[in-house]
Amino acid sequence: MSGGARWSRYYESTQGRPPRDTLLFALDRFAAEGMPDLPSALDLGCGDGRDTVELLRRSWRVLAMDSTPEAFERMAARPDLPATGTLETRVARFEDFQPPEADFINASFSLPFCEKPAFPGLWQRLAGALRPNGRFAGQFLGPQDDWAASGIVIHERKDVEALFPGFALERLDEVIEQGTAPMAPSLANGKRWHIFHVVAKKLMPGK
Repeated sequence: MSGGARWSRYYESTQGRPPRDTLLFALDRFAAEGMPDLPSALDLGCGDGRDTVELLRRSWRVLAMDSTPEAFERMAARPDLPATGTLETRVARFEDFQPPEADFINASFSLPFCEKPAFPGLWQRLAGALRPNGRFAGQFLGPQDDWAASGIVIHERKDVEALFPGFALERLDEVIEQGTAPMAPSLANGKRWHIFHVVAKKLMPGK
């Protein structure tokens, strides 16, 4: 299956699903503290916009990034896409992406698909782009995941923790479970997931 066909299947299989729990957790933390002025978010690997829509609904300015134009065609066709709000879309690959400054970086199940040699540089750029008191929300995959041998980016728990110096880890949930893989129809019996769900707040310098 080609990369484009794989992601088309993923979009079909996940159409209409609600925003990710990590996104909602982070947004609720922002709401409890008081929102930044003109809050801005990056939604990386946004797909058809399940998280983007929620960000717009909560009055965030959003730069939504994905590697395929099809993602944005599907996003534009969503009946729940807010008619008002500030949304910029960008077709880009993680390996080349230069993130602007933002208060929130959301990367739901997307960062493992960065080319492995490019991940350290990407992460350095993302951490640098996040403003103090901003948050990261997203997922990393662990070594017990069925896809660990396929060349995607894999992290041990200690490696995940090491990504966040100068951050407060507000949520780090490790889950190992058998589930489905929408983009991999050959896995008739599902796949083993090893997931780290992360929400982290970037501290002010000196904290």
